[in-house]
Amino acid sequence: MTAKVIDGKAFAARVRGQVAAHVARLREEQGITPGLAVVLVGEDPASQVYVRNKHASTIEVGMASFEHRLSAETTEAELLALIARLNADPAVHGILVQLPLPKHLNSDLVINSIDPAKDVDGFHISNVGLLGTGQKSMVPCTPLGCLMMLRDHHGSLAGLNAVVVGRSNIVGKPMAQLLLGDSCTVTIAHSRTKDLAAVCRGADILVAAVGRPEMITGDMVKPGATVIDVGINRIERDGKGKLVGDVHYHSAAEVAGAITPVPGGVGPMTIACLLANTLTACCRAKGLPEPEGLTA
Repeated sequence: MTAKVIDGKAFAARVRGQVAAHVARLREEQGITPGLAVVLVGEDPASQVYVRNKHASTIEVGMASFEHRLSAETTEAELLALIARLNADPAVHGILVQLPLPKHLNSDLVINSIDPAKDVDGFHISNVGLLGTGQKSMVPCTPLGCLMMLRDHHGSLAGLNAVVVGRSNIVGKPMAQLLLGDSCTVTIAHSRTKDLAAVCRGADILVAAVGRPEMITGDMVKPGATVIDVGINRIERDGKGKLVGDVHYHSAAEVAGAITPVPGGVGPMTIACLLANTLTACCRAKGLPEPEGLTA
């Protein structure tokens, strides 16, 4: 068996197209332009790349982009004051504070100072609680992207056995909640799970989000299963740097029914879903219908 490759790059382009079309209608029919504010504190090189990509993608779909780049010496009080201004700004519908923050800043305090309705990362404790109790919330972007791809591939997910390997607050836990919401039977596993291989082999849907390069191998995959690889790990191979996922792609692809590659799988969906969340937040703020197919 050779697995079908789930092309996240193409899927993300489709999502961005849907967002752009909806944004154009909002502007023409309602005179509304969704706005996303991104806050970057410090000079972290990876974060600077992410912020540039987010700015370009926001502009590409016709949204307003508000960038705030602050020095690494910014105080907590200064950062909280900026967030308070963004919370009160009616032109801003989504707020994202790029993580990680400098060590002298309390990330939990900062994230929880964002208006939950504008928390397009879905990290605010109120959104975490709403998702966990099956209520309408802002959903973290990466799990939302995974869910969209799974729905597209399977149609209904009801009754499927899903195993999520990883228990982070950013991916593992919200991913499990979303799969439960779509009526999967869900197991959360992790690096200390006893007989992890046997647990994984019971999965119709296997989501790897553990942060260990190529930890999930082909002998851990049920024949015909759908494998979603959230991991992005840089390793040295043959004297060169290479990006790999948490799944050993070649061995898993020989067994799985469908699989996401790394790169080009889940990664492109994260920014696409950030744009979708900003659009959703705007529609909710204005009391307008939410965009179909772009929410959980």
